[in-house]
Amino acid sequence: MKRSREKLFKKQSGQDTDGQKVIRQVKIPKVITIQELANRMAERANTVIKYLLTKNVKVTINHTIDQDTAEFIVKEFGHEILIEEEPDQLLKDILSKDKDLENAVSRPPVVTVMGHVDHGKTSLLDSLRDASVVNSEHGGITQHIGAYQVNVNDKSLITFIDTPGHAAFTEMRARGSKITDIVILVVAANDGIKPQTIEAIQHAKAAQVPIIVAINKCDLQGADPTKVRNQLLEHELIVEEMGGDVLSVEISALKKTNLDKLKELILLQSEILDMKADPSIAAAGVVVESRLDKGRGPVSTVLIAKGTLKKGDLFVSGASNGKVRAIYNYRGDLINEAGPSTPVEIVGFQGAPNAGDDFVVVENDSKVEEIVEYRQQEIKNKKLAGNKKTDIFGESDPEEEYNIILKTDVNGSLEALANAIEKIKIENIKTKIILSAVGPITETDVTLAKASNAILLGFNIRPNKEAKDLARSYKLEILYFNIIYEALDHITKKISGLLAPETEEQGQGTCEVLEVFSVSKAGKVAGVKVTEGEIKNNSELRLLRDGAVVYTGKVNSLFREKNEAKEVKAGLECGVSIKDFNDIKKGDVIEFFKTITIEREI
Repeated sequence: MKRSREKLFKKQSGQDTDGQKVIRQVKIPKVITIQELANRMAERANTVIKYLLTKNVKVTINHTIDQDTAEFIVKEFGHEILIEEEPDQLLKDILSKDKDLENAVSRPPVVTVMGHVDHGKTSLLDSLRDASVVNSEHGGITQHIGAYQVNVNDKSLITFIDTPGHAAFTEMRARGSKITDIVILVVAANDGIKPQTIEAIQHAKAAQVPIIVAINKCDLQGADPTKVRNQLLEHELIVEEMGGDVLSVEISALKKTNLDKLKELILLQSEILDMKADPSIAAAGVVVESRLDKGRGPVSTVLIAKGTLKKGDLFVSGASNGKVRAIYNYRGDLINEAGPSTPVEIVGFQGAPNAGDDFVVVENDSKVEEIVEYRQQEIKNKKLAGNKKTDIFGESDPEEEYNIILKTDVNGSLEALANAIEKIKIENIKTKIILSAVGPITETDVTLAKASNAILLGFNIRPNKEAKDLARSYKLEILYFNIIYEALDHITKKISGLLAPETEEQGQGTCEVLEVFSVSKAGKVAGVKVTEGEIKNNSELRLLRDGAVVYTGKVNSLFREKNEAKEVKAGLECGVSIKDFNDIKKGDVIEFFKTITIEREI
């Protein structure tokens, strides 16, 4: 029995019956636990832990180590290293450039509009497609990436991507430049080159795409296009007027001056680039934006790079997968298929992907689950590696952490805000986001904020009624923001303890829209029932639809039984018209509030 046990032990420890150690090929992923590594080497976990102790590294069997450390341990134990291959190599091959372009046809150019905040990027897009986006943006700045298509001479199509200009959206602008063919750099003639303009130039150069300079606001007093061209020389952009090869045009987005010339320059540049794609293959592209829709689930805006996307296609996108249930074009019309360079909104994701993730249609679904499982494990491994690193090497973090729970309306804003917040650090205090997600603020978020002593921040999103009541019972403040730099400024001041007199919203009442009526003089009037508190004439209000903020403004008029009223209390019905806003729908919720200024006590 003793000899039998010894023989079994030798086999388990990687030795044969003659006492010779068995050399094994050990697959090593990017991150692995001590227990798993010991199992793959057929060594005892205690042996690995004791070896690491001799190197002054204190670990347990559940600690994770990176690939380099695992390779070192495997070599020291005398085994061979076999680097683990990635299961999603299939998708990388599909996303790589086409080798065979026999079936390729010309595709519309994908143009990204970049530049500094308030230089007129969105206004330019409005003029090009005869729409009005800028009026709906909070603070007059773009908070998301938008994708649209514009007809030129009823023949050619141009796909436009609008990227935000604020500094915090550097990541989103970088992503915009990577999925584009041509960059339009919008520079205000009365303002010149600014920090975000320089960043846009750097992103465009890094992506190795041609730049067309659109010098905007040339109709304003103090406009100096020549000064702009001279400033561009400092960044190695030499326009044609100065003997260079960079195209430029002087425009006015508001007065629609020289917009046809800008379109011609885009088509000219696209002809030189000779952009082609094969529409007969399976579709592949990039996720531009994603969000959670109350009725339809995860919805993503995808830019098709090649192939044709059809209803019913199976796909993989980032760490998520799904089946195309519905395709909508940029106008919101339902379509059955979409070709190369077409921005579409897709319904059918099992989970919300991150903005910038790949999107690949797979004909064989046998490997889909393996690819998704691998990618999800990669995300978990990165989090584990980040959490355990200081424990493994015995380091302690002396900094105090300022906990934040972040909820936003779409994924792009979530990523940009999270990156900007995590960079905020004052003396020995740094911010830590303990939860970030897309969707309304829920009771779970409030409970977590209370338990972890965190501030709850909602960006262009509101809590549901249960969460609001719970926060009130906990006496927990929820911060709401619509403009990113206001959120960042508030957090910075909060951390530094140098808050100036701050403004605070004081809720007055809430009502639900039961019916919408059209009145010749007043426009759209909402027939509402007051569900909470009381509503007053001339108050500020916020219109909510599916938990997201649609409009913030003021009461235009308040009527009860055909008479104008100053206030209406809970349980009663009345009519409300909103100043400068008519897009009211049945089922909307209206919050009434007033803004007060509070002196901060130190």
